Amino acid sequence: MEIFTLLDTLEDILEEAKNIPFSSKGIIDKEQLMDIIKEIRLKLPDELKQAKWVKEERQRIIVEAQKEADNIVKEAENRIISMIDEHEITRKAYDQKTEIIETANEMSREISKGTKEYADSLLANTEEVMKETLDRLGTNMTEALNLMQIALEDTIKTIQNSRKELE
Repeated sequence: MEIFTLLDTLEDILEEAKNIPFSSKGIIDKEQLMDIIKEIRLKLPDELKQAKWVKEERQRIIVEAQKEADNIVKEAENRIISMIDEHEITRKAYDQKTEIIETANEMSREISKGTKEYADSLLANTEEVMKETLDRLGTNMTEALNLMQIALEDTIKTIQNSRKELE
């Protein structure tokens, strides 16, 4: 993933920075670091867009499954009305209606569960990437890197909140 390459480059720059005598601080090319940070920012939204897409897709699937369930129920009701004259046929129609409704509801639950698991998985992966990014950045950074760390932490919180909404 390109983000990891950029993070490795940041790490290399920090490791190669000349130390200021009698301190743990180093001299770095601020412009070079800012360029790399901008590139990282450009790469991050893809994962966030993907998470948003998953959430929207989940909602679309749930709506579609509900429409399908409604159509199945209407179809079952229409069948029952047309067969109402004969007692045995009527009983079978009621049984079939119940079975169709249960099947539709079960399909809807399975689709919803699968969508939630998929969205949670993507969000968990994105959260893990963010956490790994923070771990690699460390604590001895310039002010620009500290701002990036804050931005990443905010993004992780947003992802965690999105995951909680899925529950």
